[in-house]
Amino acid sequence: MLPEKTVSKFLDELASNSPAPGGGSIAALAGALASALTSMVCRLTVGKKKYLHVESEMNGVLTRSEDLRKRFTALIDLDTDAFNKVMEAYGLPKESDDQKALRSAAIQEATKEAALVPLEVMKHTIDAMALAKGVADKGNMNSVSDAGVSALMLHAAAESAALNVKINLNSITDTDFVGWKREEVSSLVKTSKMKCDEIMGIVRGKIMDA
Repeated sequence: MLPEKTVSKFLDELASNSPAPGGGSIAALAGALASALTSMVCRLTVGKKKYLHVESEMNGVLTRSEDLRKRFTALIDLDTDAFNKVMEAYGLPKESDDQKALRSAAIQEATKEAALVPLEVMKHTIDAMALAKGVADKGNMNSVSDAGVSALMLHAAAESAALNVKINLNSITDTDFVGWKREEVSSLVKTSKMKCDEIMGIVRGKIMDA
């Protein structure tokens, strides 16, 4: 499993001539890193006398952030697995007409799954943005820059995952599926950008005031 590798070995595998892990897994990793930063800010806030009035809220954010970190981490492998299933489908026999039909159906099904995994990453980034905004606004002032990095990483995850959804949609013949998912991707990217800008406004305001 990719998340269990050392950073060095993960990077070596990423830099190899194997197409997986690739951009989709890195989008999920960016989400996991961002969530970990949000969790860190929570932990640097909880227990501090100055922030006792938000301790309960920060504990709640921490619980949700850690849940998201686990899900993003799982999606690192799920994206690679989905890509491998597409490759397996392309490797199916295609000698007879029946085999060709089965192969084509398998490719379409696997490609849909490969589009849905990064789409899930995108959806989770929106949830994670809400948590990053909470810690930027109410968390430990000394770590507000980390909340900003979390937001930037989450938007990078959303934009990166969007590319991976779109490249898979290009190979899908189900026009209704493609149309719905393209609209969803566009909406999620816009929402991510808006939320990231809101958080960065909070962060820059606090840094300028410091």
